[in-house]
Amino acid sequence: MSELRFGVSLIPTLDLEATRRLAAVAEQAGLEYIGVQDHPYARRYLDAFVVIGDLLARTERIQLFPDVANLPLRPPAVLARTASALSRVSGGRFHLGLGAGGYWDAIESMGAPRRTPPEALRALDEGITIMRGLWRADARVDHDGEFYRVRGIGGQEPGPGGVEIWIGAQGPRSLALTGRAADGWAAPIPSYLPYERWAESNEVLSRAAREAGRDAADIRRVAQLVGTIAAGSPTPSSLAQSGADPVRADVAGWVELLTRLATEQPFTTFVLWPEQVDEQQIRLFAEEVAPGVRERMGERSAV
Repeated sequence: MSELRFGVSLIPTLDLEATRRLAAVAEQAGLEYIGVQDHPYARRYLDAFVVIGDLLARTERIQLFPDVANLPLRPPAVLARTASALSRVSGGRFHLGLGAGGYWDAIESMGAPRRTPPEALRALDEGITIMRGLWRADARVDHDGEFYRVRGIGGQEPGPGGVEIWIGAQGPRSLALTGRAADGWAAPIPSYLPYERWAESNEVLSRAAREAGRDAADIRRVAQLVGTIAAGSPTPSSLAQSGADPVRADVAGWVELLTRLATEQPFTTFVLWPEQVDEQQIRLFAEEVAPGVRERMGERSAV
């Protein structure tokens, strides 16, 4: 997990052609990931998985993931089939960002049951168990749990490398689950998890991984930052250390921030959530910020 990777999060608006253009720019500029936000209850957005399938068919190298998938609205056995199919048809370029659920009024309005936070977390744990079972080609999965029941379903192997599960965990219990059972942590944007909680959250996750007998370094840490790359913007020393304000800095400021996150915390992947999504922001992040961070990290590792 030591190799640095960079990506961008896109909103699946009704303007599919615009999303396609942005995805093409992200791949051409050298980014490794595209996240597609998942809000099935929002009529102004297209279904995230349909958009991901469309973008996978139109790209060759870049990897895609839902940022993050709403498990209460997507039964895990069906979600496992969707994930394995997207992985197979793309040659292993799909990973599964996954969440226990939020916006419960909206979720309930679509017919799913409302769950308390502890219930949602237990359901997430069950869902991961079911999905991992269904990603083994020789499996026959039977599961009679508190929230999900699956009977005699055969497994289906994903594409090369399998499907990584990245949980969008916020609280201590969901972070502990991530440490025990997930391949990565898609750190929620700061409006959900303020910057000052990132270091502690990483430690909770790492401790749970070690207690489960795992190497904490094997769990991908994905920092997601909302902001704008703007020439001439001041770069205060307190940038992204507390609160939830968007990051607004020039290229040098972004390089300094991401280098700090990569050295002071175990983040190895950085996903930009542009305040205004356009081709220039994607190119600046891919062609100037990412190489700058890689260079700084190379200098540091050589010392």
